[in-house]
Amino acid sequence: MEYLLPILILIVAFLFSSIGHGGASGYLALMAIFGISTIYMKASALTLNLFVAGISFYLYQRNGYFKWKVLFPFILGSIPLAFLGAKINLDPDLYKIILGILLIIAVLRIVVKHHEPKSTNQPHFLLGLIIGMMLGFFSGMIGIGGGIILTPILILFNWAKIKTAAAVSALFILLNSASGLAGIITTGINLEPHIYLWIIMGILGGLAGSYSGSMKFSTKTLKYILAAAMFLASIKLLVF
Repeated sequence: MEYLLPILILIVAFLFSSIGHGGASGYLALMAIFGISTIYMKASALTLNLFVAGISFYLYQRNGYFKWKVLFPFILGSIPLAFLGAKINLDPDLYKIILGILLIIAVLRIVVKHHEPKSTNQPHFLLGLIIGMMLGFFSGMIGIGGGIILTPILILFNWAKIKTAAAVSALFILLNSASGLAGIITTGINLEPHIYLWIIMGILGGLAGSYSGSMKFSTKTLKYILAAAMFLASIKLLVF
């Protein structure tokens, strides 16, 4: 069992990076399933996000999918709020409830297929700023990067096509995770003792997944397996 969790982290990193995400919600689900203490969960998930989302952004950007003008209003609002949100230490029971609900949202994000917009529009600056502030604060408080929510917003509002949304979300996650970690450090950071092994596995999974995703490789079956595991984790958090 000691080596099972790192292997699963590699798989989660592969799957999430294939759609331009860092995978924090997946790592949090695994930590919940394996009974990792909540004092380690937020900082450890954000740390893994830095590496996986960074790799994902690099490969998507290199393939020409990133558009700075789409990201700008969202990240302008999210960075300072992610820092403030991360400084909030929730009661462990409340944290589990909020995390359980988040995982259900993440499952829906994975299983609901989004159609490619035929045309895209520039995000409204003020609306993007407000959405970014909300996502940043919530992301910092829970320990995610926010891409699991930003990506469908970008697609549903016709602000970005799927690959561009993945590239934009990857950098959004990277910057929010860095800001959230900075906020945690000011109050005292606690990382899971095996974090170095987790980082190595996250990097390997992130490299493989980002390359596959940016080259249009299908991971449909594996994503449904991941969704099922995350749903079970949410039940564990909300019921037990």
